[in-house]
Amino acid sequence: MSMTKTQKAVAAKAGVIVALCIGAVFAGFPVFWMLISSFKSNSEIFEFPPRILTESFSFDAYATILGDPTKVRFFINSYVVSLSVTVLTLIVAILAAYAFSRYEFRFKKTLNMIIVSVQAVPPITLLIPFFGLMVTLGLYNTYAGLILTYMVFTLPYAIIMMTGYFNTLPRELDEAAKVDGASSMKALWGILVPIATPGIVSVGIYTFMISWNEYLFALTLTRTEDMRTVRIGIQLLMGQHSFEWNEMMAMSILGAIPVLILFLFFQRYFIGGLAAGPVKS
Repeated sequence: MSMTKTQKAVAAKAGVIVALCIGAVFAGFPVFWMLISSFKSNSEIFEFPPRILTESFSFDAYATILGDPTKVRFFINSYVVSLSVTVLTLIVAILAAYAFSRYEFRFKKTLNMIIVSVQAVPPITLLIPFFGLMVTLGLYNTYAGLILTYMVFTLPYAIIMMTGYFNTLPRELDEAAKVDGASSMKALWGILVPIATPGIVSVGIYTFMISWNEYLFALTLTRTEDMRTVRIGIQLLMGQHSFEWNEMMAMSILGAIPVLILFLFFQRYFIGGLAAGPVKS
């Protein structure tokens, strides 16, 4: 017996819903397990059969993390580095994208090729060169060293994304502003940037996530505990003979909160930015 169009549509919709539910469980279960493990003792985390709630349910792991000045410093370092990288990347990317979108100049194609090429280079291949460069410049184990290094990897994507977004905005917008006596910079910051808010927010969230979650360069370019970031702090909880699993889970949850809050608050702009802009030329 053949299915009608309505039945096929219902079956297809049901299949999509089931697939989404399976994907949500697959993606969300590790986070859920990490959350409930942060309230358990180390011995209870690996007991079998596992239990969601145990007799020793407590916030001790969180209290230990937040009560330790060294671990709190990990979070402060991550906020300072990530927010600095995000702000500086956005400023540079907006200016560069405006130039690529609105002007013709020598070596424009060459610069575009270099930007794309940097994006394609695996970061691990640049680890040793950047380490040597930061030591030579005296920026090893400093905020400036981490910020500049992270910007090398966040800027290419940001420039490419913002250039594409500015290309969707009609040139008549900034040309009309110039007719009224506005300079190029005033047209950019007063007209285009407010309209491009969704694109800027999406690039900003992506940049913050990259900086916040980065591990390899933070490990290599810092030496002292007062310069370590959250990701390194989690790794430091792995002792030589024992692991503080509940504290690791608690710190991981605390480390995931900023990105989650950013996405929840700016979800509308983030999705709008990925859709390539609200105004079509």
